[in-house]
Amino acid sequence: MITIVIPGEARGKGRPRFARRGKFVQTYTDDKTASYENLAALAGNKAMKGAPPLLCALSVGITVFTTPPASWSKKKTAQALAGDIYPTSKPDLDNVAKCLLDALNGIAWKDDKQVVFLQAIKRYAEKAETIIKFEPMVQACEWAEGDA
Repeated sequence: MITIVIPGEARGKGRPRFARRGKFVQTYTDDKTASYENLAALAGNKAMKGAPPLLCALSVGITVFTTPPASWSKKKTAQALAGDIYPTSKPDLDNVAKCLLDALNGIAWKDDKQVVFLQAIKRYAEKAETIIKFEPMVQACEWAEGDA
């Protein structure tokens, strides 16, 4: 199993942006999403330790840890940290997963279409971070040769 740790608050995949360039319309990713994807890619490269991306079917688990709001009472914060209260605020968990799976294309796996099992959860914690754990679904798994 390979573990990737991304520090800081998670970010969901933003909607594509459009810009008119003369007679053409260009699609681009907003700066905050691109920044978070770059952070995830850096963490992925660190975890992969120079190994090429995997080429087989994968099982992926994503745990998003977020900090309780500062405005909460000590009692409510303690309940959140104990796992009695779950975060139901933004970012949407499915958008975070999409952002991370896209960011790790060509780094951890050749393409996110290889993910056949995905489990994700948002929890409160004292430190905001996202942990991604993944492993092949089959014993015989190939590594990409050369560039991804």
